[in-house]
Amino acid sequence: MNWIVFDYGDVLSKPSLARPDLAARMGVPLPEFEKAYWDYRIPYDAGSTPLEYWQTVGDALGVSVGEELSAELTRVDIEGWGHLEPSSAALLDALAEAGANLALLSNAPVVFGEWARAQDWARHFHVMVFSGDVRCVKPDAKIFRLLLDELGAEPADCLFFDDRPSNVDGARAVGLKAEVWNGADAAKAWLE
Repeated sequence: MNWIVFDYGDVLSKPSLARPDLAARMGVPLPEFEKAYWDYRIPYDAGSTPLEYWQTVGDALGVSVGEELSAELTRVDIEGWGHLEPSSAALLDALAEAGANLALLSNAPVVFGEWARAQDWARHFHVMVFSGDVRCVKPDAKIFRLLLDELGAEPADCLFFDDRPSNVDGARAVGLKAEVWNGADAAKAWLE
């Protein structure tokens, strides 16, 4: 059985436009916020709680973050990542209609995985693996092996799309076919 595996952020989703709003809610300049947002993201994507993440970001920025602000920041952050790219949505619809076996592998926190599984588009995926749930992140070989176990597949039976070359390299190191995401049209060409 062959599988087509997609990353989520900046592949299926539009780029998040939430960071200026998040910076404003924390009362800090956007460049400093964005640095902290990404510098401390890996532990969050690997299973730490929203409160732990936002407090760490807050500590780096000199902002006190309690449960109420953490919940608000989490809501805005998820909303920011919550919009599918129309061309990607159309590709998913077409692939699902054609009977393709689809899976999702995303570096994302537990709360995002919970949100994603409740979305209408999630029905297209037989398997969805979020790094927060399995407590390891791409490009670690372990997460690709966990995916293969979930799929019951051999590496060569999977084609993986991700926007980050390091994650594509990680997938290839485990034996998956993998390509850097350059949009739905480029993916269609690969799939044909």
